Amino acid sequence: MDSTRIDRWLWAVRLVKTRSAAADACRGGHVRVNDRSAKAATPVKPGDVVRARLHDRTRLVDVVRVIDKRVGAPDAVTCYVDRSPEPVPGLSGPVARRDRGAGRPTKRDRRELDRLRGIE
Repeated sequence: MDSTRIDRWLWAVRLVKTRSAAADACRGGHVRVNDRSAKAATPVKPGDVVRARLHDRTRLVDVVRVIDKRVGAPDAVTCYVDRSPEPVPGLSGPVARRDRGAGRPTKRDRRELDRLRGIE
């Protein structure tokens, strides 16, 4: 096999959980093949560079082998070389949210928010 659809390949190498999620990512403009926006049917072949924004993280992978059937995780990682940038530490901490219509935060709420943010 020399090429396959990008949505099928993303699913087969386990970068996304379902093939429909891969198609949705392509439809939303979150997948690029060789710096070109990719539709779900865009062919991918060995040597291509795939950039995908998946699960709030940018993945940059080089295609080494093309598969169209989902395989086990140890086999899947042999199909690409991951050149993704390291996630920025500290951005995945707790997020302070308030209910809509709750009004202004009280002094106590503000202090708790500051404590969460690391401001003392």
